[in-house]
Amino acid sequence: MQCDFCDSKATVFLTQLIGGEMKKMCLCEKCAQDKGVTDPAGFALGDSLIGENFPVGEKSLEGSADDGATCPVCGFTFKKFQQVGRLGCSECYETFGDEISRRLKGMHKGITHIGRVPEGLVEEHARQQRLDQLRNRLDEVIAAENYEEAAGLRDEIQELETIEAVQT
Repeated sequence: MQCDFCDSKATVFLTQLIGGEMKKMCLCEKCAQDKGVTDPAGFALGDSLIGENFPVGEKSLEGSADDGATCPVCGFTFKKFQQVGRLGCSECYETFGDEISRRLKGMHKGITHIGRVPEGLVEEHARQQRLDQLRNRLDEVIAAENYEEAAGLRDEIQELETIEAVQT
């Protein structure tokens, strides 16, 4: 994909729901930096990118149950979270949890991410787990001086490592 502002390859992709309509934008690294997208304080983006107000800042706080909420650990406010799009510390998740959950439910089907797994990753992960199990078992049988079983485990480990080396 190409950057919406120049002909460079887009590496930053933004999606925003505005007035019930989804707006998408593709940016290259340079344009993303120029527009303030990579700056945490500039993540509100404002009018400069799409030309409409994003639901951030004072306007989006109207009617919020957590208007005055402040994190007891870092002092971060919900208003600040809406401005920068990030939380201050791990305790912020507890402090603003109800409001964040409510907003996530409105944006997504749920609050649990169930995404796709890249092709081949499941098999790779299963193979790596099997290798770890075999290596642990190998250590146990060597400690027990069961060298026949150790030789079988060693051969199985070498076979899995050969498959792994061929695929990488």
